[in-house]
Amino acid sequence: MADDGLLPAAFAAPCAKMHLSGLEPAATPIVPQSKSAARKALTELSVRLKELRTRLLASGRSGNIHRLLFILQGMDTCGKDGVIKHVLGALNPVGVRVASFEKATRRELAHHFLWRIERQVPGPGIIGAFNRPHYGDVLIPRVHDSMPATALSQRYDEINGFERRLSDHGVLLVKCFLHISPGVQEKRLVARLDDPKKTWKYDPDDVTERARWDAYQEAYDEAITTCAGPDGPWSIIPSDHKWYRNWAVAALLAQRLRELDPQFPPPPDTAHERARIIASRVDIRGQRG
Repeated sequence: MADDGLLPAAFAAPCAKMHLSGLEPAATPIVPQSKSAARKALTELSVRLKELRTRLLASGRSGNIHRLLFILQGMDTCGKDGVIKHVLGALNPVGVRVASFEKATRRELAHHFLWRIERQVPGPGIIGAFNRPHYGDVLIPRVHDSMPATALSQRYDEINGFERRLSDHGVLLVKCFLHISPGVQEKRLVARLDDPKKTWKYDPDDVTERARWDAYQEAYDEAITTCAGPDGPWSIIPSDHKWYRNWAVAALLAQRLRELDPQFPPPPDTAHERARIIASRVDIRGQRG
């Protein structure tokens, strides 16, 4: 975006077949080009995001149906939690809802796979963030070959229908794939073992799934291609550099919120309400006797 330098901070997913292998995870397409510059730019963006978040919340409380749903996907260690911390964590928690979807429980498995997702959709005026939501229900079965192709195709159709319904009900979808390289994932997995404060994050299953790297890239190619309609376009965020990743996501969110352009509701009759507040002093004194 020429005026703010927001795009091409990310790679827009094409309408044709997606090929993640052709995108560089360490890319920094536009400024900032250093960690210090990115931190400064992120601080400035946070101020803008706070204002836009306040306007969105105010408009929702006045009857506007618009809200934003931020969907994060990516390989293990790509930084989903980091993005939520550094981008959304800078905002007042009032008006922000974060949902992380772990392995489905027995109760959740008894329902349609979108049941637990729909229950977390943010209400009007709210910014919602979904950490690894419904796309796991097509990616994992495809990689593990645990579901017939016809069933997977049906799930893609259901996801597209679900996202269309969200859009029809005022939900602005911002879908981000945090794109990292296998070399960077290796370093981040080892770092978890080397830091006693991070060992709790380490899951041996991550290494098992890492061995299926190419299969996951193909699965993401398919999911992004199949579910990249006008109601839910994807942005591919180069994420080998954490500092660039955080700035790029914040820039994208600021851009999409500004396009939505939420407005404060019209003020009440301030003179009348001021008079009522002052008059209430007498009532309060009278109650105290």
